[in-house]
Amino acid sequence: MSSARSTIGIRLKITTYFDERQYVHATVRIDMESVLTLDDARLSGRTVLVRVDINSPLDPETKAFLDDSRLRAILPTLRRLADSKVVLLAHQSRPGKADFTDMSAHADQLSRLLGRQITFVPDVCGDIAIEAIQTMKQGEMILLDNVRGWPEENNLKKAGIDELHESTIVQRLSSVVDAYVNDAFAASHRNSPTLSGFAKSLPCFAGELMASEIKALNTAIVNPPKPYVAILGGAKCDDSLKIALNLLNRNVADTVVPVGVVGNLILWAAGHKIGSGNEAFIRNSLGEDFDSTFQDAILCIEKFRENLLLPVDLAIEIDDRRVAISLEELPTNGPIYDIGIATLQALYPVIRNAGCVLWNGPASYFEKENFAFGTIEILNMICESDAFTIVGGGHTSALVSQRNLVDSVDHNSTGGGACLTMLAGDAMPVIDSLIISANQFRDQINL
Repeated sequence: MSSARSTIGIRLKITTYFDERQYVHATVRIDMESVLTLDDARLSGRTVLVRVDINSPLDPETKAFLDDSRLRAILPTLRRLADSKVVLLAHQSRPGKADFTDMSAHADQLSRLLGRQITFVPDVCGDIAIEAIQTMKQGEMILLDNVRGWPEENNLKKAGIDELHESTIVQRLSSVVDAYVNDAFAASHRNSPTLSGFAKSLPCFAGELMASEIKALNTAIVNPPKPYVAILGGAKCDDSLKIALNLLNRNVADTVVPVGVVGNLILWAAGHKIGSGNEAFIRNSLGEDFDSTFQDAILCIEKFRENLLLPVDLAIEIDDRRVAISLEELPTNGPIYDIGIATLQALYPVIRNAGCVLWNGPASYFEKENFAFGTIEILNMICESDAFTIVGGGHTSALVSQRNLVDSVDHNSTGGGACLTMLAGDAMPVIDSLIISANQFRDQINL
């Protein structure tokens, strides 16, 4: 994967597509407006506030890290800031959940991964935190406590930029630092004081991870190498269909391949009865969003049938066994847990001849050994492809990491919900705030 450029031009432009449902999508287009990156300022010796997303799965009993990939992902930014005074802001889970903890273990684990001391400070923006920041020496790094333990972080999710700017946490921390860096791409679809509130008080920069995510996902939604294939799976049917419609309405994607529960839903919308159990699963998982999502699936079929590569065979579970079925054998009483061999055979040349491949969401219930086949085969096809390959967060990205195949794809996103939101063309408050700050401070960043 190529390194991020010194500036990444972005303009959030709202484009409306008129159909019977009045679909509205926000598209991201490269323009003269820019996000500042770490290449745009010399921060050596400066006190830099760095917001990261190192929210990690923890063992329910020991609270040990089950996966530290998000901590590893921010290491390039921390290394770039090795000569600064680095003040890290982060969260772990949210109040009321079993894995809501302080950040002391994260500081210890980051210290081990980085090979240098990162000191935990048991405060967010009170006197203890302020004193710790003011007494730092060049090259020191500290991690403040869980920002979601501070009420403003949870209570101002719908606040505008001015209200965020006036929050206590922003006012106190901005008074003792010189710059702000956001490397929390996985939370960039969220809005809160520590994520998007510093735009008017400090020059704000995209960290290394943030810059690489924006650049790669911009490729997927703006000007991908052709032919462009988007494989959309998993169980989040509503999000996947928003992505499909965003890419297809703008003639960006050449082929969309719905697999997993998404594929089952579109088969159903196309007139295939998939069985009462499978239909009930989709209804229940979508809840009140079922009707609108099903209409999205019908819209995909009606407007873009020639762009869809639908499953032609499936695998169901009967008595703990994998049983292959054709579409002609639908409906079925067994749960549909995978795509079939004929579907994979049809997909192979499409991926082989692609210029860009986006994969978001597994094709199967891959946690079950008998049904991992479809997902693993797609992963192998992508890793062997000469195309520019993007794996879009969540379970698929975790699978790439677990199988040590990160170097076999061009971009393995760290953001689940953030990746889905950006691909769907929806609002990204953190990116918006970086743009606002760049416009305000671009001429003042000779730090």
